[in-house]
Amino acid sequence: MEAALEIAARYCRTEMEQYGQCVAASPASWQQDCHQLRVRMSRCASGHPIVQRIRQRCAEPFAAFERCLRENEAAVVKCSEHVNAFLLCADRVKVSA
Repeated sequence: MEAALEIAARYCRTEMEQYGQCVAASPASWQQDCHQLRVRMSRCASGHPIVQRIRQRCAEPFAAFERCLRENEAAVVKCSEHVNAFLLCADRVKVSA
């Protein structure tokens, strides 16, 4: 996952920063308020091979994490177990695989 975050940070810094600022500024409604920024960030990062492999191999834990976020919009800390499962999966994806 570090590789994917580094790629996103390197090539999609502006998009990541805008999305992060939006989420921080809208704790109760970030899901709706920040949707377009999330889409822009996702489009930016999605073309890189490591990101494509993570999306393919970690689709299930990521879907569970997203579902948790939708169900707990005002209390996203409840999703820490889900994000940890996704990050563990993503960390296992090899950059050169």
